[in-house]
Amino acid sequence: MLGNILIALVAALHLYFMYLEMIAWDTPAGHRAFGLTPEFAKASKVLAANQGLYNGFLAAGLIWGLYLGEAGFTIKIFFLICVMAAGLFGAATVSRKILYVQAVPAVLALVALLLGW
Repeated sequence: MLGNILIALVAALHLYFMYLEMIAWDTPAGHRAFGLTPEFAKASKVLAANQGLYNGFLAAGLIWGLYLGEAGFTIKIFFLICVMAAGLFGAATVSRKILYVQAVPAVLALVALLLGW
């Protein structure tokens, strides 16, 4: 139960990331969220939208696993590992903050899922 709640929170986070990257990137909210200048945001808008789409796929996979219930156990594991990999890569290449915002919640959800919480 706790595992599924945490998975739902991770999915919601990724839907929010998708919104920020695909819709709000070149707005004051997007600038604040990512520490962007208006010039950089405008120049990188297409790249951010692409990244947002990937976050949407991660959310969709987690939601799919939740929808399937017990039958979605391995799907949830797979997509949580994908989220962790993305978070670790982002932390290593962009900002350590990504480790805490993306990877740690996925690790907590995976642990809870594997322990049957």
